[in-house]
Amino acid sequence: RLRLHDRKLIKDRRYHLRTYPNCFVAKELTDWLIDHKEAPDRETGIRLMQKLMDHYIIHHVCDEHSDYKDAKLLYRFRKDDGTFPLTKDVKVFLRGQNLYEKLVSVEESFLKVREENSVKYQRTFLGCEMIDWLVQEGEAENRKEAVELGRALLEHGIIQHVSNRHHFFDSNLLYQFWINFRRRRRLTELLNENSSRALSESPDSPFCLRKLNPEPGNTSFLSVQTNKEIKIVSAVRRSSITSLAGNSNPYFSTTPAPVFPPVAECNPKSVLKRPVTNEELLSPGAPYIKKTLTIVGDAVGWGFVVRGGRPCHIQAVDPGGPAAAAGMKVCQFVFSVNGMYVLHLDYQTISSLIMTGPRTLVMEVMEAVE
Repeated sequence: RLRLHDRKLIKDRRYHLRTYPNCFVAKELTDWLIDHKEAPDRETGIRLMQKLMDHYIIHHVCDEHSDYKDAKLLYRFRKDDGTFPLTKDVKVFLRGQNLYEKLVSVEESFLKVREENSVKYQRTFLGCEMIDWLVQEGEAENRKEAVELGRALLEHGIIQHVSNRHHFFDSNLLYQFWINFRRRRRLTELLNENSSRALSESPDSPFCLRKLNPEPGNTSFLSVQTNKEIKIVSAVRRSSITSLAGNSNPYFSTTPAPVFPPVAECNPKSVLKRPVTNEELLSPGAPYIKKTLTIVGDAVGWGFVVRGGRPCHIQAVDPGGPAAAAGMKVCQFVFSVNGMYVLHLDYQTISSLIMTGPRTLVMEVMEAVE
């Protein structure tokens, strides 16, 4: 983004008697990616920019296109118009980056190469050393708060125990920064990471919304094995949606990811009697009413499944879950999520938006009038 500003690819542009500030032309950006060796060809450049769209880094200036098109269309970095979502995950990542930069910049930093069981590890520190430093530098008010910060960094994959056997403790256990924030990364690395679109090949597959790491106080961290497998136990009721999936085991086993939950295959057939378009929903006099639902997630999640796309609909609701208590019903259409208009988005994007948002979810839904 900063390089594009320097090269004047990002600037105010006028189109149809309206000025759009701080935007770029998609086709020009694709050319730039190839010229500067950030992408080997146009197809890869398009996939890279789609990645940034999927992760809410860039968007079409009028939000009329959910896909990145290699054309004379205007897009903008959300950082430039104040719409970049500062979710909990992003805040923890930025906090970890700031701490890392601060640590490597001081003379005689305790961040160093250390050896344990004949294996050398980069960027390591003792748990108690980190706690001392966080309190001393005013990054935490006390040791308890410092431990909570360390645990958040570990649960978000920024630091880890060197052999993946322990959570973060105020002790002599050896930890390391898993991320080297100073390593220069290339955009093409994004294509090797998991994305919400990889959760299912089918655009109509159901998606069960469940947070992998509940809020503090309802921690589900049991153990991390050497293969990085996290075992998660649901401390609260098991929803009927899980039962529909045919999962009788109360433990979920999945590869750790920042925001993406396990997929539950439930109700593969759409509950809608017929397809409904956005134009039909929004046309004057249409038999639909809009409702605002405030859903407070529990340790399991929110208790509903969203499916389809443009518009998405509610496919299933756990009768004993938070969504049902808030008034959610099957066949409702998702109009907005936490104030963001989403009728033009697919279920993967909406699900990712929900998963990376706050625990208290505010949704506007459209419901057919009886």
